[in-house]
Amino acid sequence: MNKTIRRASVLTLLLVFALLVRATWVQFYEGRALADDKDNRRNAIETYAEPLGNIIVAGRSITGSAPTEGSDLAYKRTYENGELYAAVTGYASQAYAPTQLEGIYQDVLNGTDPRLKTVLDTVTDERADPGNVVTTIDPEVQKAGFEALGETKGAAVAIDPRTGRILSVVSTPSYDPASLTDANTAGEAWEQLTEDPDKPLTNRALRRPLPPGSTFKLVVAAAALEEGLYGSVDERTDSPDPYRLPGTATDLTNENPAAPCDDATIRTALQYSCNNVFAKMAVDLGQDTVRATAERFGFNDETQDVPVRAYPSVYPKDMNQSSTALTGIGQFDVTATPLQMAMVSAALANGGELVSPHMVSQITDGTGDVLEDDGGTESKRIVSSSTAQQLQSAMRTVVEDGTGTNARISGATVGGKTGTAQHGEKNSKTPYAWFTSYAKSGSSDAEVAVAVVVEQSDAARSEVSGNGLAAPVAKAMMEAALKS
Repeated sequence: MNKTIRRASVLTLLLVFALLVRATWVQFYEGRALADDKDNRRNAIETYAEPLGNIIVAGRSITGSAPTEGSDLAYKRTYENGELYAAVTGYASQAYAPTQLEGIYQDVLNGTDPRLKTVLDTVTDERADPGNVVTTIDPEVQKAGFEALGETKGAAVAIDPRTGRILSVVSTPSYDPASLTDANTAGEAWEQLTEDPDKPLTNRALRRPLPPGSTFKLVVAAAALEEGLYGSVDERTDSPDPYRLPGTATDLTNENPAAPCDDATIRTALQYSCNNVFAKMAVDLGQDTVRATAERFGFNDETQDVPVRAYPSVYPKDMNQSSTALTGIGQFDVTATPLQMAMVSAALANGGELVSPHMVSQITDGTGDVLEDDGGTESKRIVSSSTAQQLQSAMRTVVEDGTGTNARISGATVGGKTGTAQHGEKNSKTPYAWFTSYAKSGSSDAEVAVAVVVEQSDAARSEVSGNGLAAPVAKAMMEAALKS
């Protein structure tokens, strides 16, 4: 064999070897990426080849699957009372990526989670029967919040303070997830929902942080008691009315000029929602101390999973004293979700300990065997039991004889805090109405903590208040929880 033929043979062998290496790389290394590509229709065909597992509320499926006609996608997702539970379930769509619980547990619900495989499934390489997601949601509390919010734009969260079980997650206006399930019609529905100025796809309960207004005064009061700035909620504070914001010529006044806010006690200041008291208190404590207390309650936590990832509630950094004063009344750059403010009330109602909030209790296989059990036992101390008890008492005063009287419930102990937060430049837009609260039954061991925000309603601007708009929603949810 001459040299030219030899060289050609070697080159040919090298090319064949390179081709084999490339084929191996594509098949074994890039194959998984290609299989998982969101544009690979085979994934959708496989996902919807069989009915999906279900999301369970109080032992009943609120999701299902229905056969399709004339499509290579054999089944589509269905929903029972879709608008009522949309903030819990999210949607599973043939056209769009799943969201909320549908997205987090998609592998369980479509049967691809390895924990679902039996020995036979492994041998035959068949997809396992799908599993189910069991939630902590109480249908009566969910319904009460949804109906009470009605046509308003707002949100509400209810938590069992002792267990951390989330009993309700409501966001209005809502949408029907069923409108997005069918690939043939999802596009039109998606366009309508995304172009709606009220943004119904936004989960306002978990992912819409807003200025919490005077509900944040509970956090400032907790900091003052914990740090020993004041010994009790009934000790008079050093709080002139009006209060001149440090370094400015601006006097901070109160909504009710006749309220006894001059040097008021913490109890009285919460009862009448005295801005001067908590603005000065924040300055006296210092921004670092207030921030540290807020962060113990959950502010600035970017990994707050319930298990849906909630947007962080924020207490800001690097402020001057006048801005720190405004944070004391829940303004400036302070923001909070209803989940966060429900956590504040839950921790205080539970003697100063916060049990991790969660809305999924179990993951099961198709036969009901438990794959994952969230007992919700993880807890941490936020404030001392003494501070918690004192603030419980002060919150009761707010409801019994203060700005939160619309939350009274016969036969129950109720404490709360109202809030009205400025909205827009120089408060040019309709303010946000807040209410955060707790309730304990007088005839059973039932307890609940609730937070409600009303972003927009048909009420006249002069009628917008935490007591007028948000407290009745919280009352309806608390009544439902105490009866359950």
